[in-house]
Amino acid sequence: MTAHPVDEKLPALKMATTGLQHVAAMYAGVVAPPLIVGAAIGLSGTELTFLTGACLFTAGLATFLQTLGVWKIGARLPFVNGVTFAGVAPMTAIVASTKDKSDALPIIFGAVIVAGLLGFIAAPFFSKAVRFFPPVVTGTVITLIGVSLLPVAFGWAQGPNPAAEDYGSRTYLGLAAATLVIVLLLRRFTRGFVKQIAVLLGLVVGTLVAIPFGVTDFSPVADAAVIGFPTPFHFGAPQFQVAAIVSMIVVMVVSMTESTADMLALGEIVERPADEKTIAAGLRADTLGSAVSPLFNGFMCSAFAQNIGLVAMTKIRSRYVVATGGAFLVLMGLCPMAASLIAVVPRPVLGGAGVVLFGSVAASGIQTLVKAGLEKDNNVLIVAVSLAVGIIPITAPDFYHAFPETAKIVLDSGISTGCMAAVLLNLVFNHLGKHRDAQDVTHPMEAGEEIAAAH
Repeated sequence: MTAHPVDEKLPALKMATTGLQHVAAMYAGVVAPPLIVGAAIGLSGTELTFLTGACLFTAGLATFLQTLGVWKIGARLPFVNGVTFAGVAPMTAIVASTKDKSDALPIIFGAVIVAGLLGFIAAPFFSKAVRFFPPVVTGTVITLIGVSLLPVAFGWAQGPNPAAEDYGSRTYLGLAAATLVIVLLLRRFTRGFVKQIAVLLGLVVGTLVAIPFGVTDFSPVADAAVIGFPTPFHFGAPQFQVAAIVSMIVVMVVSMTESTADMLALGEIVERPADEKTIAAGLRADTLGSAVSPLFNGFMCSAFAQNIGLVAMTKIRSRYVVATGGAFLVLMGLCPMAASLIAVVPRPVLGGAGVVLFGSVAASGIQTLVKAGLEKDNNVLIVAVSLAVGIIPITAPDFYHAFPETAKIVLDSGISTGCMAAVLLNLVFNHLGKHRDAQDVTHPMEAGEEIAAAH
């Protein structure tokens, strides 16, 4: 019996290059939180490098857990796990409220451990919400994931430092555009393996093109150590403070909501719809990875939506490819010099590639919405209002400025607010009351089973 593409094991070279492509797509997202939090604490360059390497290492471990799985842990889908950006705001708030900055990281680590363990216990209950995610909901959420990520790519395209005078300069935007064109040309005029790694090749060529403009910085490679292990509790034993724990529990709920949406999205893309069992296993991997991460000085882990776009674009659905990417992340955590090679890629070059990756996610959402029965007025309203709610943080970043910081953790995540709006509206229009169309509330998994039975 032929294995499903998700379980396919590719040749070693193809596995390595496509796995590295996943790392390149998510690297900036993994290193940004430790850089921001570390800078807020005032860590030295050496300590900042250590913290970044630790986050890469723990992201690799969490990716192993998610893709390969053990027992009832791991969605066993091509999912990359890494540091969730949802935790940056509350972590910097914890840093600001801590008098002795040397206690900031131990307090954060303690809060993440507790939130991770509670999330692990709650995972099977949280997964039962899957029945409330029919195509009209999943399509809306997938579209929002792509739309929410695009501003990240646009930010990268403008340069590494928003405070710099040359931010958004013609040089930076030109490099981003050149990278985008290179990726598009490779996708259009190449075939087979080269076409599948077009993004990785685009990043390499874009980096080479950037050298004459003085944008490519090789100093990270020269300054990096060859070997470095993330010593357990390097910054001190975890401390447990109620306020910090509560804030990180809120982040965990947001993270679990986004991960559920991401799993449903990826399940549709790889044609293995995520059922309740899969989602529960995936959430266990997220939460256990988060609980273990602080042991090695890492932060809360979550599924990375960026890589869904890569899967959608390349059509390479093997979870072993992503597991190989996880191996690269672990090696980067153990070898700072290897990690620094990815850091050489200029931010504008990443931005150009990001437009393709994140746009592919939004396009996948639109494809799902086509199947959602939009000829029905109710479903049109669900999509219209949910998209509007979800793009508020993108189009009006200060919209919720008068709300408490804890509430803003949820409200400032367009994916989370849009997802909750879609679920609630779907309940109101398609579930409550006696008159409801079965087509409106059929879950993708059930629909797939019905189609299979028909054949």
